[in-house]
Amino acid sequence: MLKRQKNEEGFTLIELLIVVAIIAILAAIAIPQFSAYRERGVRASMVADARNTATNLEATMSDENSYMDANGISGVGPAIMTWNGATRLNTYSVKVSLGNTVTIATTAGVFGTGTFTITVANANSGSSTAGAYGDLTYNQLGVCTYANAAVC
Repeated sequence: MLKRQKNEEGFTLIELLIVVAIIAILAAIAIPQFSAYRERGVRASMVADARNTATNLEATMSDENSYMDANGISGVGPAIMTWNGATRLNTYSVKVSLGNTVTIATTAGVFGTGTFTITVANANSGSSTAGAYGDLTYNQLGVCTYANAAVC
């Protein structure tokens, strides 16, 4: 066997291979967790946009006695989605998060009986291998579900 000289420094090949193996194991654990955190963040932004929009729709109902002023309104984030009231001429606005697309559909009804459905889409909401969540739907009753039937 060869003897090391006193001034020779560095790592052996085995030591380097052990370090590479440890880094690979840590990466194998961390990368899927990061993806899950990212997906949960996307879904949280979708729920927040739906609830903010619902709050403004309820303000519209309170002021205008109808949800119809917001029918067909949509916004693609990052943007501010607005609609105007027909009776009191108030302006209602909702900030749409980056990557989200919010669409409002309403139905007319006698005072206080109209309905609304808010649909929030995001291309990144279904990237997990556990199954795609898909678009989010939120209605005037506060029922929030994803396209795959999961509850928000």
